[in-house]
Amino acid sequence: MHLGTFYQYYFYAIWLLVVAFWVARARDVKVTARRQARLPRVVNLTLICGAAALLAGPFVSVAWLTDRVIPVTLWKEYCAAGAGLTLLGALLMIWARIHLGRNWSSVAAVKVDHELVTDGPYRWMRHPIYSGLLLAFIGTALSIGQWRGVLAVALVLVAFLQRIVIEDKFMREEFGAVYESYAQHVRALVPWVI
Repeated sequence: MHLGTFYQYYFYAIWLLVVAFWVARARDVKVTARRQARLPRVVNLTLICGAAALLAGPFVSVAWLTDRVIPVTLWKEYCAAGAGLTLLGALLMIWARIHLGRNWSSVAAVKVDHELVTDGPYRWMRHPIYSGLLLAFIGTALSIGQWRGVLAVALVLVAFLQRIVIEDKFMREEFGAVYESYAQHVRALVPWVI
């Protein structure tokens, strides 16, 4: 099997496993008490789907998006690094989702009997699912080495920052000083940095 074909299957397999895990776990959640407004949800979903579409295949018809950012001579090294980052991001997402348990929601929301989760990856990041997903997007974009990957990462970063603002607001309203203290000690996306 050609190395390029292997990586193509590798990335599709990682993303397919993540989606399958998410779908399988999506039903085992608490009832939603409050969620973000419809327009921000639609904008957020559009940004994430747009980013995923940019990474999904070379069908992008805008010429500059398929121009290389990373020289083809370095493709093997960057693709291997991207494969590792994508896997690491996927594992972080799954770990975080398991720890969040029934409090998880596909949109920014507060659940009935919502619990503030601060163990597992939530010890180091307030939003480790977004951190993992962002890392997986960066890894996949790195392996592609084209401007469409850069744009995809930018879109998904904007979507997550928008969601973090809303989720942090909801958590502050729900948990008050407890969440405020947690937010002061635990960074949103990257431990000790962002």
